[in-house]
Amino acid sequence: METKRILFVCLGNICRSPAAETIFGKLASESGLTVKVDSAGTSGWHEGEKADPRMRHFAKERGYNITSIARKFRPTDFDDFDMIIAMDDSNYEHLINLANNSGHKNKVSRMAEYIREKGFNEIPDPYYGGDEGFTLVIDLLEYGSKKLIADLKKKTNDK
Repeated sequence: METKRILFVCLGNICRSPAAETIFGKLASESGLTVKVDSAGTSGWHEGEKADPRMRHFAKERGYNITSIARKFRPTDFDDFDMIIAMDDSNYEHLINLANNSGHKNKVSRMAEYIREKGFNEIPDPYYGGDEGFTLVIDLLEYGSKKLIADLKKKTNDK
């Protein structure tokens, strides 16, 4: 099975996308899917920092160890990844505007595609909220990651 290269993107790369990288990576590995995962932010505000301590804490409670270091999305990511998954509409639009050809644009999607059944159109940013926002993000990312894994396995089997 070929290795899928997936990049998760949010604004600062300290809450949602590092959580998505870790959660998806662990669940994909447990399911036997071969993936390379990473995360990035559309801004460089937190470049070089660890993920938000609250996100690391709540993820750890669920068995996820977030170790990624924040980085800004770079144009070469379009060539380095098969899929680029935005956490919300604003980041999706930012990525589409950075894409300089249809091949790059076609790699960009929204995590919302995998969580709509939960009544959400994006992964909400928990940064300025309370603890419940972090647990909600983890819930949504676990759900969405499982749907994404099932979708990738189906596409592999359909080949």
